[in-house]
Amino acid sequence: MVLLFSVLTAAVAPGVSLLTYLYLKDRYDSEPIHMVVRMFIFGALVAFPIIIVQRGLMLWLGESPFVFSFIISAGVEESLKWFVLYHIIYNHTEFDEPYDGIVYAAAISLGFATLENVLYAFLQPSSFGTLLMRALLPVSGHALFGVIMGYYMGKAKFLQNASSRKFLVYSLMLPILWHGLYNWIMLTFTTNWMWLIIPFMVYLWSKGLRKIHRASARSPFRFVNRKDEVNL
Repeated sequence: MVLLFSVLTAAVAPGVSLLTYLYLKDRYDSEPIHMVVRMFIFGALVAFPIIIVQRGLMLWLGESPFVFSFIISAGVEESLKWFVLYHIIYNHTEFDEPYDGIVYAAAISLGFATLENVLYAFLQPSSFGTLLMRALLPVSGHALFGVIMGYYMGKAKFLQNASSRKFLVYSLMLPILWHGLYNWIMLTFTTNWMWLIIPFMVYLWSKGLRKIHRASARSPFRFVNRKDEVNL
């Protein structure tokens, strides 16, 4: 029982920790926790239709590194996460500043990544080192793909001009591109993958942190302090 709890904790902790970090980065108007938890759960639940669709595509298209990386894995996963984000959050009243897109997209992505991590931990023989590596790579990767998706979803919602549709397309296609590239590196470079994936992840983190800062800087609440917000 203790071992089961330890494995479950090690599988869940990375996703929850990353989501907590991103949630606390919202400096001006934090989202209702129940909404963030709801999106996290939706992200976990969407894993089941993803598995079914991926299985069908593998039987139909095969599993070449490019097809699996960009279509079966990245294409299906990011498309269904985007579908949930757009249809539940995009027009929601709580989506009232650009950074909210990052919080909700990351919640969906990390819900999916956490369930994937739990399944991996219980279905595959997993040491602490293996789970740590998954925390540093796949789980944080999903968080960063969510940051990119949410950043452009926020731009699409709040620009309200001719570029809005373009940024909606970016919010889907760019996560697919980066996710697919991550997969392709892992599948193609089976022996020296660390020499590529580490600088790749460092670049993604630097890119993600810049987007977090930019989205936060465009908050309409940045000029309203807490006292004024209460008086309103």
